[in-house]
Amino acid sequence: MQSAHAFMNTPLTAIIVGAGHRALTYALYAHEHPDELKIVGVADPTLFRRESVAREYKLTPEQLYNDANELAAHPKRADFIINGTMDQDHVPTALPLLARGYDMLLEKPMATSEEELAQLAEAAKKYNCKVSICHVLRYTPFYTAIREEVLAGAIGEVLNVQAVEHVSYHHMAMGFVRGKWNRKDVCQSTMLMSKSCHDLDVITWMKSGVAPVKVSSMGGDFQFREDKAPAGAGTRCLVDCPIEADCLYSAKKHYIDHPVRWEQYVWHPIEEIENPTIEDKIESLKGDNPYGRCVWKCDNDVVDHQSVVIEFADGCTATLNMIGGAARPARYLHLVGTIGEIQGCIEDSRFVVRSIDPRPGHEYAERVVELDAVGDISGALGGHGGSDLKLVQDFIEVIRGGKPSISSTSIEDSIAGHSIGFAADRSREESSVVIL
Repeated sequence: MQSAHAFMNTPLTAIIVGAGHRALTYALYAHEHPDELKIVGVADPTLFRRESVAREYKLTPEQLYNDANELAAHPKRADFIINGTMDQDHVPTALPLLARGYDMLLEKPMATSEEELAQLAEAAKKYNCKVSICHVLRYTPFYTAIREEVLAGAIGEVLNVQAVEHVSYHHMAMGFVRGKWNRKDVCQSTMLMSKSCHDLDVITWMKSGVAPVKVSSMGGDFQFREDKAPAGAGTRCLVDCPIEADCLYSAKKHYIDHPVRWEQYVWHPIEEIENPTIEDKIESLKGDNPYGRCVWKCDNDVVDHQSVVIEFADGCTATLNMIGGAARPARYLHLVGTIGEIQGCIEDSRFVVRSIDPRPGHEYAERVVELDAVGDISGALGGHGGSDLKLVQDFIEVIRGGKPSISSTSIEDSIAGHSIGFAADRSREESSVVIL
């Protein structure tokens, strides 16, 4: 086939692999910018999802595939792949498609082990494919502006990075206690990698070009376990729990009283019901829907908090504190450099740049950078402050041969953050310091 990007006025074509929430969010770019992107296929093992995407993008039966292997068996049929499969499927689905010559937009984490990471990087190089990892936080106004300040030398050399992620109580319960990322043996990812590889990526981005050399980490499951259950708690919120009305983690409060929150995950068991009623949802939570379970009596085995300490080759140190179950979702970043510092919280849509000021009567100078509202950065509505679609736009530019933005994440640029995450989990499990 003749490549669509041979003609700058012709939209690029993409095939969705894994028709879940993340991939479908990136695919929305085709609706907003039909002159730049067209969806021409979908591969997903669920018939309902294939048919749903087919209706959305007017696809023919010949453009629907059961899985990545079936798609890869055909000659190349699009310019790139939007790979939004689950964590454990990223590399197994990516390898045959890279071998077929597809460029790829790949959801994070790009791999679930160091061995997979090496396989993926080797395949991309071997087949000369462009692969961008979906570190969407890089595209938010907050982190992009901070990176620009660092590159401009506003704080001198960065000698310490402090990142904090507070995962909200409802996000923690949905994703890592009741949901799809609650067990490493199922999704193959730890909570650190599935939730906070964004933050590890931000840390390494701020130190781009300087290798991490040493990692240590501690953490565990502090609260979401049976011995911490309130007295009298049942096993399912709407079935056998006499304290449900007073419980902070009631499934009714989280998913019925807040009907839009996490709907793309919670109502997956009844996704084939068009416009499910409240009664449908309640019955689902009473049945085998995993989101109806008591958070203290699930089968989760991932951490609910973890701290990571990193040393870089130039002597800079960094920390990440990930805490699940916070009242307010928040991401904080504090960079300390040789002539100043940058400190802010993305939810506040602002940060402060401070400079050393030794003049008489002074101690430091301060400049506040106000940003446009970042919108929903929690991901509950899939927004990430608009950065999801900025990422797609940037990848399209890269495929067309244009200059990538400062936020662009190739495999090579994402390896350091992933390597830190794998090392941190090994350090936590072994109570050791890991040398990279």
